[in-house]
Amino acid sequence: MDTIFALASGPPPAAVSVIRISGPQAGTIVNVMTGATLNARIAKMVDIRDPLSRELLDRGLALWFPGPTSFTGEDCAEFQVHGSRAVIISLLEALGKFANSRPAKAGEFTRRAFINGKIDLTAAEGLGDLIDSETELQRKQALSALTGSLARRASGWREELLSLLALIEAFIDFADEGDAPTSIQSEISVGVNRLADEIRSFLGDNRRGECIRDGYSVVILGPPNAGKSALMNALAQRDVAIVSSRAGTTRDLIEVRIDLGGAPVTFVDTAGIRETNDEIELEGIQRARARAETADLVLWLNEIGGPDPPPPSLDRDRICRVETKADLAPDLESRVFSDDRCRISVLEKSGVDDLLSIIQSRLGFDRGGVEFGGITRARQRKEIEGSLTAICNAGRDALAFELVVEELRLAARYLENLIGVIENEDVLDEIFRRFCMGK
Repeated sequence: MDTIFALASGPPPAAVSVIRISGPQAGTIVNVMTGATLNARIAKMVDIRDPLSRELLDRGLALWFPGPTSFTGEDCAEFQVHGSRAVIISLLEALGKFANSRPAKAGEFTRRAFINGKIDLTAAEGLGDLIDSETELQRKQALSALTGSLARRASGWREELLSLLALIEAFIDFADEGDAPTSIQSEISVGVNRLADEIRSFLGDNRRGECIRDGYSVVILGPPNAGKSALMNALAQRDVAIVSSRAGTTRDLIEVRIDLGGAPVTFVDTAGIRETNDEIELEGIQRARARAETADLVLWLNEIGGPDPPPPSLDRDRICRVETKADLAPDLESRVFSDDRCRISVLEKSGVDDLLSIIQSRLGFDRGGVEFGGITRARQRKEIEGSLTAICNAGRDALAFELVVEELRLAARYLENLIGVIENEDVLDEIFRRFCMGK
């Protein structure tokens, strides 16, 4: 196996840069370039030299991590050097002068950790999500996956399936001898149904994990001059949309991604919904309607006392009605706050915090109410759904034990695919190619 190396820290210039090495020649490379003998996991200040010319390249720290007690499970080393572009280029060129030593591909360090049994596939995905995390909920969710929460649950289901398989095979083998208990059929049926119910409940999470990872979308919709752009600017806390009393000012979609209660939420300002002959404005309205159809939540804005109802084509369960310009109707109760209705005044900065609380509630998250350890990717959901389908098929074939065995084995294989017991090169390529180069 080649020895690989890569810059593992951010791009230069930086105060310190970390260059990571992994593979069978890691120890030799460090010894040749530093002339030093390193103790495991103890940093040492060394001169780092070119392996051929012996030119001094930099002076920094070297660390040695002998396998299998390293991140990748192989012999590993790190150089911590000055973070200039010239130092990094010279070190990477020097590392490439060793035979069977080459730059790492994206995600190759983590892939080797997986292949060597240091982490499972869901943990590897969690590590990738942790690197990419932007918000508090994303960080917590990624750490939960990295520490094995989903893998432990899937492994528990797999163990239950294997126990059921053992019961069935024992029944098939010994039923003719009269040694198998007559209650075994009932035990198998109860076990299959209970496991199916548990997995079905686990899947009924409204895809919250995927939404936290990928982000929620909230579309601001309403008639012209309802205050959509003013609300957008208030949410973004800067002027991202033109605010004007002239109808039809906003003609295209304007997006702002913000951290709302620890979750990434993209707010989308849209063209005012009305009848028009203006070709450009009409295109903007059509885009607004199309984006609203796929949004996690639609804020239907209407000036207080306005007659315009939400379009009937919108899913009522995804609509929150927002009465705007409350400052123009001081005689009305200033605050209306419920799960599907809010009254605000951007001018007086009232009601916006209430609206944000409604949005968090409607999207199904808040700082204290999110449980982690669920599904975060479409791949994971597909494998668990496949396992559930096979388990349900087994329940329907409860009297044909040979068919039940095949379905339960199939269900177990889906869970093995989930955590990476069975390796699929195409799946691995898709997962690890998204990693940064030094991870």
